[in-house]
Amino acid sequence: MAKILVIRLSAIGDVAMTVPVIYSAARANPEDSFTVLTQAFLIPLFMHRPANVEVMGINTKTTEKRLLGLLRFTSALVKYDFDLVLDLHDVLRTIVIRTALRLEGKRVFVVDKARKERARLTAMRHKNLQPLRSVIDRYADVFRKAGLAYEESFTSLFADAAPDLSALESLVGAKKGVWIGIAPFAKHRGKIYPVDEMEQVMDQLARREEVTIFLFGGRGYEEAILDQWAYEHERVISVVGKYTLDQELALISQLDLLICMDSANMHFASLVGTRVLSIWGATHPYAGFYGYHQDPADCVQTNLPCRPCSVFGEKPCARGDWACMSQIKPERIVAQVLTSLNLA
Repeated sequence: MAKILVIRLSAIGDVAMTVPVIYSAARANPEDSFTVLTQAFLIPLFMHRPANVEVMGINTKTTEKRLLGLLRFTSALVKYDFDLVLDLHDVLRTIVIRTALRLEGKRVFVVDKARKERARLTAMRHKNLQPLRSVIDRYADVFRKAGLAYEESFTSLFADAAPDLSALESLVGAKKGVWIGIAPFAKHRGKIYPVDEMEQVMDQLARREEVTIFLFGGRGYEEAILDQWAYEHERVISVVGKYTLDQELALISQLDLLICMDSANMHFASLVGTRVLSIWGATHPYAGFYGYHQDPADCVQTNLPCRPCSVFGEKPCARGDWACMSQIKPERIVAQVLTSLNLA
């Protein structure tokens, strides 16, 4: 029986993408134990996990933010006596952790992030617009390189346990008609569809009496915008700040469709088997971050010679007009939603 440490600290969507792989690997190796090291606030994401999976939290924004705190955490981690270390992140913090464990004689295996291939995919000149292997496949490769059995078996966080909807009833009530989620924001500007145009999408969908719309986003600026949308439209509900992560996942599992960006919400929906219509701008599914088991036909994007200019959407627009997003008209998105849900 091997004790295996699996490390993925951030970002939220990337951690979500480890879930299908870790759960599949754990079920394929029932005699081994797996400990997942991730951000403490993401522990609820690993719900209904196999019995041989545990989750350990780290706080890289507070106690483990500086090197001294990280070294203190790592010295405690060494005492767990892991046999294998699987680094699915490969950044400075995880290099520190895995190096300490390697010095203790532990076998270490690291994800191939395909940095050179990603650079060619996003180059402004001589771009190589070819699909790279998915990040989920790259995660699975690490388990295989470690000599572990691997067979993809994950379907949904709620495959073996129905979601608890009791906390949702007071706000959303019993499901009637068609439920559509809209998550219009992302971390970086290059991944956000123009807010005014997304409001047009929501407005056109909200006019249909059979449709109820749920708005997802973060606190502060996003919350203010979505609360205003909900106030001005019937059958539109903002759930920002209303639920814990596990409750929000339960709600997403009940949606007929989630409209979102290249963001964590796409991956949350994928974990609960909900169909996603995703809108892509500066980034591209070819980089390998498309939602788990999502249909490529549900990807909305426009072809431009500069796309993709970034893997993560953080770079400024070289054109200055964000044409990759602005050239996608609201009518196109609405039409695709209606067709997808057989409402056209």
